[in-house]
Amino acid sequence: MASTTLESGVQSASPSGKTFLGHPRGLATLFMTEMWERFSFYGMRALLVLYLVAETKNGGLGYSAALGAAIVGVYNAMVYLFALPGGWIADRFWGPRKTVAVGGCVIMIGHFLLAVPATASFFIGMAFIAVGSGLLKANISTMVGHLYDGPNDPRRDGGFTIFYMGINLGAFAAPLVIGTVGQKVDWHLGFALAGVGMALGLIQYLVGTRHLSAKSNLVTAPISAAEKSAVLRKAGLWLAVAAVFYAVVALTGHFTIQWAIWPLSIAGIAIPTIYFARMKRDKDLSPDEKSKMTGYIWFFVAAAVFWMIYDQSSSTLSIFAEENTSSTLLGFDFPTSWFQSLNPLYIMALAPVFAWLWVWLSKRAKNPSTTMKFAFGLLMIGASFLVMMMAMAAASGGTKVTPLWLAVVYLVQTVGELTVSPVGLSVTTKLAPAKYASQMMGLWFLAVTAGDCVASVFQLILGDSVVGSTWYFAVQGAMAIFAGVALAMYRKRVIALMGDVH
Repeated sequence: MASTTLESGVQSASPSGKTFLGHPRGLATLFMTEMWERFSFYGMRALLVLYLVAETKNGGLGYSAALGAAIVGVYNAMVYLFALPGGWIADRFWGPRKTVAVGGCVIMIGHFLLAVPATASFFIGMAFIAVGSGLLKANISTMVGHLYDGPNDPRRDGGFTIFYMGINLGAFAAPLVIGTVGQKVDWHLGFALAGVGMALGLIQYLVGTRHLSAKSNLVTAPISAAEKSAVLRKAGLWLAVAAVFYAVVALTGHFTIQWAIWPLSIAGIAIPTIYFARMKRDKDLSPDEKSKMTGYIWFFVAAAVFWMIYDQSSSTLSIFAEENTSSTLLGFDFPTSWFQSLNPLYIMALAPVFAWLWVWLSKRAKNPSTTMKFAFGLLMIGASFLVMMMAMAAASGGTKVTPLWLAVVYLVQTVGELTVSPVGLSVTTKLAPAKYASQMMGLWFLAVTAGDCVASVFQLILGDSVVGSTWYFAVQGAMAIFAGVALAMYRKRVIALMGDVH
């Protein structure tokens, strides 16, 4: 019996026979770990741009709005970019269980570095959090899957639903707690509180690892000694080149934060492009697989446009909340970081509705195609920035607008997200060539990286005089709507490229 359990990767109960809401006990461990990790991540992110642009006399770094937004965009991009090497490290070196433990430690250290009132330690801490998040994010969902008896286990979908509720619970609570402490008490105390949250998640994880599947310990494709030596040699060479280059820039007195932001932004756009080109040229792919890859490019570009706007919720929209929005509603005063709790609140309320809606439409043969769902998501995200354009116009002349403007913007964006994000994950697995089945999920995350980096480039080029203006929101909103209309118009061509995938 025990042998069968280990071979299938299932641990339906702990030795005491206990379960978690009818699911394997390990789900509780992963649920709590991810909840606290998201608490730390979204709590820090709710404060990040506000701290970057706050005047130095108020304890902030005093950066311009455009530069602060660009920094946040690149930081978000790197979190998703590092998910690729995070998955590779688990597959070749440590296995998912150890990789998540290391990632949690790195994240915790990063948050506590942010708590140190020094600019250098702040940016080093951001790098730690991005790297640690990549290690953890790439592998913790995989371990949820390991708890069940293959993809056909009837409990599997319910387990992932519970797991994602943990994500949104952490994301919802974080701005309310960490945002309040950071804005009302002390910035660095807020960042330290995020570190405490990650520490609690790490403790929970280490104590509960005995409930996880034995499969989570496996290194699926162990790296050979020769490969390991070659990888370390190449990595060391590139690190040495980067260290020498930045040392020269710093010693000559030319270094500014833009010397880091620009190369990372360009890399975030170039890497997905190179990745696609390499896969498209692969002679091992069949004509059908190459056709599906061509069709997938449409979804990737659409997703990049979507995330380019969506992820500005933690940058340009946060700045708008701080500078142009009243922080009082019905006589209740609240910190502007609380706006960041709206999206997870909307997701928890609407995700079950959308899950029911797709089933209801499917039974009546009216379920929209993946292409049309993406097109609708683009229309929604574009509409959200047109609403922002009107909100910005209403705030002209120094007027503080009602918080309901942002409440509507986040609602429209969440509706769009629910037609793009889960659908995108699904279509990625369906269109992936057999040779790149695992790597394609990492490629999907690179859509976030590309979109955030494009937004950062725009912000750096346009500068403070444009970023956050009415036409800044209008142009991006119109761009997304145009992309949505184009995808809807060319849907038959895209569907043809997708072959037997619908």
